[in-house]
Amino acid sequence: MIVNKRPVQIYLADKQDQALRRLAKEQNATISELVRHAIDLLLAQVPVEADPAFKIIALGSSSVRNLAEDHDIYLTNEVEKESN
Repeated sequence: MIVNKRPVQIYLADKQDQALRRLAKEQNATISELVRHAIDLLLAQVPVEADPAFKIIALGSSSVRNLAEDHDIYLTNEVEKESN
């Protein structure tokens, strides 16, 4: 899997820099790897409800009970109707 990465510049306190360099050496990892891992841990703590995509849940309603499971069938049927 190709992961796009973007450069980010941050400023660390001397203690943070020293500790991070020591940890990177101990774990045979790069500082960038450790920072990305720390960011992942931080983001994992963000409640799902804080994600803007969460707000689209239940915006619509339907009498179709299996829409979530068979949405591809319903979409295909609608596309076929439009092409006729």
